[in-house]
Amino acid sequence: MQTFSLKAKDIEKKWYLIDAKGLILGRLAAIVAQILNGKHKSIYSPHLDAGDRVVIINADQVHLTGNKFEQKQYYWHTNHPGGIKSRSAEDILQGCFPERVIKKAVERMMKKACPLRRQRIRGLFVYKGGENPHVAQCPKVLDVGSWDRKNLRKDKGR
Repeated sequence: MQTFSLKAKDIEKKWYLIDAKGLILGRLAAIVAQILNGKHKSIYSPHLDAGDRVVIINADQVHLTGNKFEQKQYYWHTNHPGGIKSRSAEDILQGCFPERVIKKAVERMMKKACPLRRQRIRGLFVYKGGENPHVAQCPKVLDVGSWDRKNLRKDKGR
């Protein structure tokens, strides 16, 4: 019996659609990172990008637990002396680009030292509203909120 070795031509990419309305950010990011890495497949191989593509809609309606909505800060540096900047999660989610919060959360859930990290992140498509341009790919709808009662936030507040 020979050992099975996955090759790039054997990989079949699927498309998934996730509605982030009411979902908890960290739990959503963990599930999406697993799909992008391909760890949900039996043919997972760390040296090849066997992950699938994920489309997330309603990114502006994602929830954060605890006081993270007001207190969580995202930092960046302008590469000038004293150029550290920060912005709260509340400002980003209520601003023009709420999809950046989900992208950053998924990116931080993925392995840091993996050379395929950027290539796998390119398989993530996040949109602010309920419409997306990936209808032609016929994405399979994943109802992440029904998998576990902790994935979905029932109350109306943030």
